[in-house]
Amino acid sequence: MGSMRNPVGPLPSSIYWRRRAVLVSVVAVLALLVTWVVTSGGGGGGKNDADGSNGKNPTASITPGPSGSDPAISQAPGGRDESDDGSDDGSGGSAGSGDSDGSTAGGAGGSTSGGGSVDDGAGGGGSGDTLPAGSSLPDCTTGAVKLTLRSVNNAYAPGEKPTFELIARNSSGSDCKLDLGPKSAVLTITQADSDDEIWSSADCPTGAASILYRIPANDRVTHTIQWNRKSSAPECATPPAITATAGTYLVEAKAPGFTKTQTSFVLKKD
Repeated sequence: MGSMRNPVGPLPSSIYWRRRAVLVSVVAVLALLVTWVVTSGGGGGGKNDADGSNGKNPTASITPGPSGSDPAISQAPGGRDESDDGSDDGSGGSAGSGDSDGSTAGGAGGSTSGGGSVDDGAGGGGSGDTLPAGSSLPDCTTGAVKLTLRSVNNAYAPGEKPTFELIARNSSGSDCKLDLGPKSAVLTITQADSDDEIWSSADCPTGAASILYRIPANDRVTHTIQWNRKSSAPECATPPAITATAGTYLVEAKAPGFTKTQTSFVLKKD
């Protein structure tokens, strides 16, 4: 113990005390380094574990693309949005219409029979408001209203009743009225390779012959007509024994004062 307090040697005691201070400092620095290595290595792993499955903030995992159980896109190609006006002209459209059931609200001017159960094939309805026969609303003119005709489907399977939409589009800023009844806006059907008329909406309608629609300003009204594949004859006479065979047919709509409009459709084979 005496040698610790009073260094023994040929050199002055102050030199030995300095050496001891340096040695203690080195040992202290090494101890600190060892402590830092242990805490930064082992302690870091514990922190990672705490942040994993047992921590409060689990690490987000990266999930690959959709699995086979994810829902697939259900929209079929070639579908048609009924709000689109682009496919009303020319040939028949490719998608069904919400009015194809032929139902319509009956106004004072009369209403058509809904659905396709009408024997003469003139089942139909409309999407607009009907008006009484004496309505003071001005008549629609060709400068304000354009008529277009489309087939709800391009082709119809055996037993399926062809359905058509007669669309009146008003480009003016005022409402007007237009008669889209079967004796005013007359639809006729012929085979594409023949001029013989098979069916006409004016031949023998069972519902109202005149149906006045309000055509709103800058809007359109759709009148739906369904054909039961049977032939017709004027004044409800006995129609010729014509069978609607498979093939291509033309359907034409003509209203007084308006340019005729037409489209085509196909009846498929059995």
